[in-house]
Amino acid sequence: MQIDWQRVTPVLVSIGIIILVAIVRTYSRALTVILATMPINIPLAMYIVSSGNPEDKEGFADLVGGLIIGLIPTFFFLFIAYFAARAGWGIWQILIAGYAGWAICLAIVLLVQRLISG
Repeated sequence: MQIDWQRVTPVLVSIGIIILVAIVRTYSRALTVILATMPINIPLAMYIVSSGNPEDKEGFADLVGGLIIGLIPTFFFLFIAYFAARAGWGIWQILIAGYAGWAICLAIVLLVQRLISG
């Protein structure tokens, strides 16, 4: 059996970052925040897509543009999580509310995008 390292490497990097966050969280809040918010999945997705078809420069540019649009619902998730945490909600309530807000915002963003593109 041959290992497809192009597919395995992104998963291993993600696991490594999760483990690093779990270790560092007891030593430095600032470093934990940096590790948690550093762009990891975006470059991994970019690498996977670009290595699948390196000649498709226009398709790759479209992917990066889509990633920018995809960040809008993610920020809504974070705003909801922040205000819910400030209100004293528990982690499960925060996550449920955050993901609900994310899904609603994503639906709106996709609808607007579809209306604009015709």
